[in-house]
Amino acid sequence: MIFEALEVGIYGANCYIAASEVTREAAIIDPGADFNKIDSKLNELKVTPKIIILTHCHGDHIGAVEDLVDKYGLKVYIHREDAEGLKDSGMNFTKSMFRKEISIKADVLLEDGDQINLGDLKFEIIHTPGHTKGGICIKAGNIMMTGDTLFRRSIGRTDFPGGSYDEIISSIKDKIFKYDDDTVIYPGHMSPSTIKEEKLLNPFVKTR
Repeated sequence: MIFEALEVGIYGANCYIAASEVTREAAIIDPGADFNKIDSKLNELKVTPKIIILTHCHGDHIGAVEDLVDKYGLKVYIHREDAEGLKDSGMNFTKSMFRKEISIKADVLLEDGDQINLGDLKFEIIHTPGHTKGGICIKAGNIMMTGDTLFRRSIGRTDFPGGSYDEIISSIKDKIFKYDDDTVIYPGHMSPSTIKEEKLLNPFVKTR
């Protein structure tokens, strides 16, 4: 798998490009602001973007979606419970964050346990509510993109509409921590970690 991380936008969101080494087809995960930076990386990697997968609907993770769709004709995937927020600039905070209203209609509504195939890649969808109702993590091989659910030594905010502290803790302990300890997590902000590290060192959810 070809895998690249980009920090984009004034909110320091992580955008990920995951592509098949066989077909060079790519998924773009959470293309926040900075279309030019993402597009330049796609060209550098010599991959062809096919789909956009959003871990949730907030503005710092969706800012470049429209430009990428316009250029490449990509389909946009999001969990069904965040689809309304993706269309509503008040719910996705783009009106307040950027003074620009972004409203996007998703092409594919995801459910827990869905699998997306792209070339020889398989993306497993894990519904992890808590930051938003439709927050997801995306597992591909030995990596997991955790959006704003689980960060290195921290967790996502739960004080936004649709957020729940109890739900996010349950999502992490019951859904993320069931995977192998050596699974590498790539969060929506900040640096990577592993499930083992977070079990041991994350003050919100450490298990031993």
